[in-house]
Amino acid sequence: MPSTTPTPATAGPVRPRPGVNAGIVDRARSGGRAASLTFDDGPNPADTLRLLDVLRRHRVAAVFCLWGEHVDAHPGVVRRIVADGHTLCNHGMRHDDMGAWPPERIAADLAETNEAIRRAVPHARVRYFRAPYGAWGRTPAVAAALGMQPLGWRLSVGDWEPPGTDELVRRLLDGITPGAVVLLHDGGGDRSQTVEAVDRVVPVLRAQRWRFTLPRKHA
Repeated sequence: MPSTTPTPATAGPVRPRPGVNAGIVDRARSGGRAASLTFDDGPNPADTLRLLDVLRRHRVAAVFCLWGEHVDAHPGVVRRIVADGHTLCNHGMRHDDMGAWPPERIAADLAETNEAIRRAVPHARVRYFRAPYGAWGRTPAVAAALGMQPLGWRLSVGDWEPPGTDELVRRLLDGITPGAVVLLHDGGGDRSQTVEAVDRVVPVLRAQRWRFTLPRKHA
């Protein structure tokens, strides 16, 4: 017999769970010279593992927005992300544009992605959701109903191109503003330039008294 238990996507208004809301967070938790580093489209073994070494060496906690198919392909890298103390974000199962999707389809995709993450790391807490391509549509309300805060950004440096490490360093140093959530990539292609840029930029910003924190818990 089909279940009659309502789900957030199908039963009446979609309501956020306590502690989250449907507002898109794009600021770090701390004020002043604080920023949040976030990385999309992984896990990607070669670059994600190098990035984790860089973040550990510089004592930076980041958010990893995970592509579900890549999680299934590389569960051990997800376990390393969690073991190193980083925060997880749902970035969709297949990196589809969800901008025009109905809530039911969005909820199914987000749930499938969380299931993939929890196959890799049972009982993992997935705190955030970021829409692929920034195509939010109706995803913020659905993500909040599933207990995930929608996560945007204030600075994107176009590292998916990639433009060269020196240019990424310039864009990061010139573009960062107090409280910014910074969008970078550790997957979806060769991200070695991003890893090298992060390794160079963090010490410079630290010398300028910048701090690296997680994004706000809710908008």
